[in-house]
Amino acid sequence: MSVRRLADQQPNSFAFTLENEEKSAEILTKYPDGRQASAVIALLWLAQKQNDYWLPKPAIEAVAKKLGMPYIRVLEIATFYTMFNLSPVGKFHVQMCGTTPCVLAGSDGIKNILLQRIGGQGEVTADGLFSWVEVECLGACCNAPMVQINDDYYEDLTPENFVTLLDDLAAGRPVMIGSQQGRVTSEPAGGLTSLTSFYGTDGRSGPLSSLGSNQS
Repeated sequence: MSVRRLADQQPNSFAFTLENEEKSAEILTKYPDGRQASAVIALLWLAQKQNDYWLPKPAIEAVAKKLGMPYIRVLEIATFYTMFNLSPVGKFHVQMCGTTPCVLAGSDGIKNILLQRIGGQGEVTADGLFSWVEVECLGACCNAPMVQINDDYYEDLTPENFVTLLDDLAAGRPVMIGSQQGRVTSEPAGGLTSLTSFYGTDGRSGPLSSLGSNQS
């Protein structure tokens, strides 16, 4: 594992917004007295989302103070988990899955687009829109290759539809979350091949699509 360090340039301060103060208070109610430290990951994530998806030192200090924890303990957590970005990222931060199922399905083509469009890992484009990093399995192997952009998954990627996706994000156009080829969840790419019909206890049978109509 590579060494993860805080960014050289840091903001002078950090404070939760009023809305996030309320959210953090709600999170803390889920833990019994004396166990508030268990909320550390949730509060760090809240701080990161507020700060354009990266976690500065003042935010780590603010979470430590709120939870009554030594700063070093919270820093250890922030630097251990790769879900926390320790330096600025683009408005659209792309996490590209580079493990075996995605590689076999063509993620190298997606990686080439990222290198051409954005640059090296950890770089932010001049317009501040994009950054990217290669990560371990994101758990959507059936729909490989895939990426996570901020909070959302984009699956069944090809170099062509991935370029279109990045273009639409940059232009502020609506995008389709999930499969970029119209697949529903993790169904076979060519459509269902099993469980396509039903046999009811009342003697009825037919295609599954008829279950919601003409019930008697």
